[in-house]
Amino acid sequence: MTENGKTTDETSVVRRDRFTGGPAREFMSSLAADKRIFSADIAVDRAHTVMLAEQEIIEDDTGRAILSGLESIESDGHGALPDGEDVHEAIETELIDRIGSLGGKMHTARSRNDEVATCIRYRLRTDILGVVEDVLATHDVLIETASANVETIMPGYTHLQLAQPTTVGHFLLSYASALERDIERLLAAFERTNVSPLGAAAFAGTPFDINRERTAELLGFDEVLSNAMDASASRDFLVETVNAITTLATGMSGLAEDLVLFASRGHLILGDDYASTSSIMPQKVNPDTIELVRAVAGDMIGEQSAIQAGLKGLPRAYNRDLQRVTPHAWRAVDTVSEAIKIVGGAIEDAEWDGDALGKAAGEGFGTATGVADALATAGVPFRQAHEVVAKASAAAKGDRPSVDQIEDIASSILDEPLFERVSKEMIEDALDPVENVKNRDSYGGPAPSTVQAELDARSTAHETYQQMVISNRTSIEQAASNLEMEVDKYVWLYL
Repeated sequence: MTENGKTTDETSVVRRDRFTGGPAREFMSSLAADKRIFSADIAVDRAHTVMLAEQEIIEDDTGRAILSGLESIESDGHGALPDGEDVHEAIETELIDRIGSLGGKMHTARSRNDEVATCIRYRLRTDILGVVEDVLATHDVLIETASANVETIMPGYTHLQLAQPTTVGHFLLSYASALERDIERLLAAFERTNVSPLGAAAFAGTPFDINRERTAELLGFDEVLSNAMDASASRDFLVETVNAITTLATGMSGLAEDLVLFASRGHLILGDDYASTSSIMPQKVNPDTIELVRAVAGDMIGEQSAIQAGLKGLPRAYNRDLQRVTPHAWRAVDTVSEAIKIVGGAIEDAEWDGDALGKAAGEGFGTATGVADALATAGVPFRQAHEVVAKASAAAKGDRPSVDQIEDIASSILDEPLFERVSKEMIEDALDPVENVKNRDSYGGPAPSTVQAELDARSTAHETYQQMVISNRTSIEQAASNLEMEVDKYVWLYL
């Protein structure tokens, strides 16, 4: 056949007659899983082809033929590809079938090793930004709900025991702060993912006069990985990304547990979209979706462990083990994105029962620390103040003691009348959950004034992270647009 004609069966298979079948062929194939990076591979093929033409490694007409063939392959989609070991081989085989042996020139000056590494990074970076956007949406819900509950008193717990009163706003902002660190870890992972390995070839570079910076620019990568062996072999960016996702999922699991506990106590009423009823007990409202979110952390730990185990002890440079590592990252991304949306939706849709929360905050002696602090403020050594309050708690049998009980016990321990040290009003305020919270106005505390300041800080951080995501997305989209224009030059101008 002619060079530009339809190829024979012999030339349509990238590996030719050797390694074309056998019982292991299906086991080795990642073609189905590679659907996720089909578009990424087309983009990488285009950028590489444009660079080859610009560097005069291939002729312009060859570049045009390759780029035109890739356009038709992209249009037909992943489902139209022939069988193959992976999407990279399948696309190249299909290209050769469509444009003839010229299609074989597309793979000049590269290997599947640097090609697949580039495709994974190309797709993963947008996935990371997608996770950050989902986290930001929930972060916004936390801020908005906290803003509406700056003065909603609630019980705070340590060891699942009533500890001190706080507010719903303060509680929710504690998770908003944690999400910001998750965002920072994800954006750091994005930075180290958004670098180009293309042009590293198998691991030892190439004798062709390629321009790695140009392909990085066309694909929207920030820079080029300098060492070719590191570029083709390393998957630490997967580790970093899934580590960040696992940390996020662990924090979400804690939030989910809190929501389940509050719902079980009647402090929080979940919307019908985020709950279900029992199959046998019609009075039950079960927080099923939140319990599933709680379980996601275990899934993420599993994906993280699988990646680490798959990479442990791998020699340089490329090993086929890596094919089984990548899907764990895709599952982690998809699962955590779904879970964080559920959390945000559940909180946005939920109703906080202020009366029930306030009553629970006033039960027992959750204001004990506030009384001890009031005594210490008046000059009583804190250990003596602690003793006074502990004995008052014992005298009240775990309930909130009266001012008179505190006065009697304090006077006996201090060897002087209590109200010569501190005013009765100060003790009364310390015993009252609302006033107790107002008094704790140190930086980061639950007092409404400090929570309002924290709300402002969280809102500012939200805007900053949002702008960072927008900037990164814009850069990627602009690069895609530029690549499209460069491709059009060859597809249309050289006709």
